[in-house]
Amino acid sequence: MPSGRYTLHDPHDRSPLGEERFRCAPGPTGWRYVAHRTAPDGATTGRLDLALDDLGRPIRLEAVAGDWQLRGAALDGVRWVRTDPTGQHAREGHAAAKAFTGTSPAFLVALARLLRPAPGRATRVRLLALTDPVLAPRTVDRSWSLVASEDHHDPDAGTLTVHSYGIDDLATGDRSVVHLSGDVVLDAPGVTLEELDGPPSVFDTLPLPATPE
Repeated sequence: MPSGRYTLHDPHDRSPLGEERFRCAPGPTGWRYVAHRTAPDGATTGRLDLALDDLGRPIRLEAVAGDWQLRGAALDGVRWVRTDPTGQHAREGHAAAKAFTGTSPAFLVALARLLRPAPGRATRVRLLALTDPVLAPRTVDRSWSLVASEDHHDPDAGTLTVHSYGIDDLATGDRSVVHLSGDVVLDAPGVTLEELDGPPSVFDTLPLPATPE
């Protein structure tokens, strides 16, 4: 069960956005990631609890950012309820999307688990993005491709397989590359792994690739 700390920064000017302390682990029916976020001054800014089934689909999402809370899951697309502390502004939503995404590194692991793009073949997917700092939902279209897979020897963790994924934003044409090992993001735009207690978990079984939308 790895745990650790990511620092988050603006991918364009590298201004610090805070950090995310996390723990995650595969289980008998999928994978779970729990984290809390703090601002650069140490103030708490939010938390995340994401659970996937064994095919990589989000069966439970609970996200908090500032005064806003969102709960969602994959159900005939994705469904969610977004609310403020009083509940006066609670709104339900539904989108024909495969999964959620956002600035947390958890979503990169979740999407790699869900999509499993074949080498040299791009997989297009529609997602519901949760926009900081108020969890505003909007649909986005992305394309994922597996760029490379390499084995690296670590004196503490042994041999780690690092997968590099190319991600294209189909609305803007922006392309980024992320590097994952198991259920840990080693490097990604706006994300730096600072601490890791224990090696990344390796999923026992590989799901069938999801059908893209």
